Amino acid sequence: MKHSKTAKGRNDSLAASRGKGGELHQTATNAGETLTTNHGTAISDNQNSLKSGARGPTLIEDFILREKITHFDHERIPERIVHARGSGAHGTFQPLKNNSALTKAAFLQDPKKKTRVFARFSTVAGGAGSVDTPRDVRGFAVKFYTEEGNFDLVGNNIPVFFIQDAIKFPDLIHSVKMEPDRGFPQAGSAHDTFWDFVSLMPESMHMLMWAMSDRAIPRSLRHIEGFGIHTFRMINAQGKSTFVKFHWRPAKIGAASHIWDEAVKIAGADPDYHRRDLHTAIEMGNFPEWILSVQAFDQKTADSLDFDILDSTKLIPEEIIPLEPIGRMVLDRNPVNFFAETEQVAFHPGHIVPGIDFTADPLLQGRLHSYLDTQLSRLGSANFHEIPINRPVCPMRNFQRDGHMRMEVPPGRVNYEPNSLGPDTPSENPLKGFASFPDPDAGPKTRSRPEAFADHYSQGRLFWKSMSEPEQSHIVSAFTFELSKVETPAIRTRMLGHLDLLSPELGQRVAKAMGMEGMADKITPAVPPRDDLKPSPALSLIKKWPKTIDGRTMGVLITDGFDSRLIASLRATLKKEGADLKLVAPHVGPLADSGGKKVDPDVQLDGAPSVVFDAVVVVPSKAGVLELLGNAAAIDWVRDAFGHLKAIGCVADAEPLLDKAGIKADAGLGLVRVDTKSGIEAFIEQAKQHRIWKREPLVRPKR
Repeated sequence: MKHSKTAKGRNDSLAASRGKGGELHQTATNAGETLTTNHGTAISDNQNSLKSGARGPTLIEDFILREKITHFDHERIPERIVHARGSGAHGTFQPLKNNSALTKAAFLQDPKKKTRVFARFSTVAGGAGSVDTPRDVRGFAVKFYTEEGNFDLVGNNIPVFFIQDAIKFPDLIHSVKMEPDRGFPQAGSAHDTFWDFVSLMPESMHMLMWAMSDRAIPRSLRHIEGFGIHTFRMINAQGKSTFVKFHWRPAKIGAASHIWDEAVKIAGADPDYHRRDLHTAIEMGNFPEWILSVQAFDQKTADSLDFDILDSTKLIPEEIIPLEPIGRMVLDRNPVNFFAETEQVAFHPGHIVPGIDFTADPLLQGRLHSYLDTQLSRLGSANFHEIPINRPVCPMRNFQRDGHMRMEVPPGRVNYEPNSLGPDTPSENPLKGFASFPDPDAGPKTRSRPEAFADHYSQGRLFWKSMSEPEQSHIVSAFTFELSKVETPAIRTRMLGHLDLLSPELGQRVAKAMGMEGMADKITPAVPPRDDLKPSPALSLIKKWPKTIDGRTMGVLITDGFDSRLIASLRATLKKEGADLKLVAPHVGPLADSGGKKVDPDVQLDGAPSVVFDAVVVVPSKAGVLELLGNAAAIDWVRDAFGHLKAIGCVADAEPLLDKAGIKADAGLGLVRVDTKSGIEAFIEQAKQHRIWKREPLVRPKR
């Protein structure tokens, strides 16, 4: 066989010619900067490795090849053990008022001053390659690049946690992660080890109520609330300490969730649904906004509460201590490189600034070690603070030197303090520097917990009582689904005993749905649950949903011959409300509207099920609907929209498709004819409800 001596597979941007000796000369045909190695050496050929002859062995002296391959081999760093799958965005934070009465933190003083932020949202249990929509807690972490250093507010979308003491965190995560002997399930808690652990940890019961609620299947990352979880302190310039709980609330669009069946189908249709939604919203200029609020209270108020403020399994109802808004965050810029920013960003609750301080919450205290230790492992160096996404915007001056991947080049002879050889070297500043608040509650060394931590059921019962009827039904279904996948009967009966203590109604409904009535274990609580706590409507998503479609996306199913004027009117009306519209068609090629004009749909029906839209409109032509009647995806499209309680708009020609899907037009159930006078406005009013809850008993009988 003859072998060509010419190089194969060259980049089209390179022109080739032969020299007298047959060697290949390449000339760049596109203008631009010269390609170099990481050390600045210009590269003449990026297409071929250096060989001993055209077909000879590659030479080890090819430093360009070795650098390129070595860097590629090390492109992946160890993923986070928890919160591995995340999405991030840049933005700004601005105080709503001067907060000097609460804190001396500089970034919270001037309402005219903006502070740069980077926010990262994440799932907890799954790996980096899992999906966006499992039933799971969502991380909500924000890095403030303040003039006094970085402040990291590292929390979740749920205000309480599974455990009270950080020493149990490895056990919790080991239990919810993939079972070690089989390596599954991924990104799911419906398995024996998780429920075995929590069923033996009564302190987890309150958090389980949240995790089995709709909070754990959010509509998007733009629609989640965020919480600092722990009680922190704020210190003002006079040294006065105020306890605070941090809260993030979506500023305009409100918090919203999926229905379980919807979340499951989205995982298959678009595993990157949340990541795509956040990125697309920012690209389109629909910048997500959150209001940062605090629940602020003094020691006297803390002492008056019937639980301990250092217990991270408890919350303070807003009816007792209202939220006080202190600032607004707007995310307005996507990362330009996912790895360099979203993956390498390093959060740590120990990153605080003067005016903010810790409490002795034992879960928080453990996190102050764990997060730093994690970043050292993941990012490979004590110098991770020099990575651009982690670098403070204020000067960094200290005597820490050297270490793996050091980027700063500190000059001078002196790397210690005190010293007499470096008159310009930095020293401590008692007036401006951070100083811990002198907590008077220090006591003897002990491995124990306060008695005030012992009530594990009352707030879970409060949560249940605060939910709307649909939300309660969803909690019952979630517990039923999860516990039915547990293979060990003793774990199921133990959990049913806990549910009876959380709420006898909840326990009975779950037991009935599982066919295990009368089989619950008898569990004696350390402290009997209280039944006198008043419901807190603020804990319910449904009870506080704003009537809006701002930031929502409507799917419009069209065929050849569709009414383009109706679509134009619908698009214009939706735009005024802040909503978007996507044209869905049986194929992605051009369609002809009723006037013969060619129109390109946005997405194809098979790749855009109705689960990815907030509401739907069906606008086929009379001839086009006949095609849809033979298309299973079209029938499922409207059937799922009905089952997921979404507002459905339609034209008269769409009724055969609705009939085949078993749906009868009924405005009272959120089905609206949009080709009638005021039909579009009526449809939008239905869509603003987010869900048509009157429809749920028809598709999901109460358990």
